[in-house]
Amino acid sequence: MNIAYLYPWDVVGDPSAPGRLADLGVQAVALAASYHSTRAATPYHPDHRVLDVPYPAFYLPIRRPAWGRLVPAAPTWTPADAYLQARDALKAVGLQVHAWTVLTHNSHLGSANPDLVVRNAFGDPYPYALCPAHEDVLDYCERLVREVLEVAEPNGLILEACGPMGFGHQSVHEKTSGADWTSVHADLLSLCFCAACAPRYPDATRGRVRAAIDGTTPTSLTGTPDAASPPGTVEDALGSLSDKVRAVRLTLSDTLRRRLIAIARQTAPDVPITLHANPDPWAAGAFAPLPSGEPGADVLVANCWGEPATDAARLRRLKELATPTQRTGAYVLALPPRPADATTIADHLATYAEAGATEFHLYHAGLASPQRLTALSKALRLRNP
Repeated sequence: MNIAYLYPWDVVGDPSAPGRLADLGVQAVALAASYHSTRAATPYHPDHRVLDVPYPAFYLPIRRPAWGRLVPAAPTWTPADAYLQARDALKAVGLQVHAWTVLTHNSHLGSANPDLVVRNAFGDPYPYALCPAHEDVLDYCERLVREVLEVAEPNGLILEACGPMGFGHQSVHEKTSGADWTSVHADLLSLCFCAACAPRYPDATRGRVRAAIDGTTPTSLTGTPDAASPPGTVEDALGSLSDKVRAVRLTLSDTLRRRLIAIARQTAPDVPITLHANPDPWAAGAFAPLPSGEPGADVLVANCWGEPATDAARLRRLKELATPTQRTGAYVLALPPRPADATTIADHLATYAEAGATEFHLYHAGLASPQRLTALSKALRLRNP
């Protein structure tokens, strides 16, 4: 199956959008039901070319009694029922519509509820990152999934950020690259030390993380802070604490994921569930850690936005974790820095198919230029002539 990702505003107000998507060569659309803030190009829309989305929003009517402490915001840049309008228009041309649901990535709710967000070892809050160690966050995510399934009535459910968000985030005017932190530093800065998470770690964890970030040896080991070599892995930084810290982190994602799958099966038993997942146990962000698999889902999707060989290795690992009946998908980037070239895109698709992908999740059919959409359509036809 080929699935194109799309925002409701790409369809609402643009009568040509459904036909353009149907001609692309996809069978389904992943339509955002709950999404974070962004600034989006709209190269096809008759009314605008750039849309500013200043806060995360829920693109379905908000039934206030259905929510608890955390209530999502309604958009002002589209109608309150934008998802439903777009869904009906897309289904009218024969496309399935899957509900693309972003869970713990929500700066609106995080800023309003700072006690519920991820905090690093220095106590710095990440307002965009709701921490699933808190029951209020778990409850919000459950209610979000239930509302999406009951109100949107989608053909499929796609769960993104189904675990803790971390340091790596394309935030407003991001200014962190000059610190020269490595990917290991980013993983360490993604460990949450909020009031719910910190007590779960061994006592020395915070000190080890802070020392690794600052390039010193923990004083608990030497008596005085000395310069230390940058850690090669998270395990190097955490030493003997690594297994316990990793178990705490994975429990956060496991608990959230299993509760959401349970509520989804209870609400809409026949709707397939897709997980954006990463086999790396230290992963944080849109693709939650899944080092042991998840038999309760129908599709496991790996991010394929980087170097194709590296992406393929990640995809193969996810395929190994899948059950015989599960499908494996590749989340394929069709935007820069990828070239708008059909042969290159087709080569990437072939690489991912060889690594085990049976579905292509294509990002993004609303943001891509006409030249890119044409190249993507040709690439899909080269794969399936």
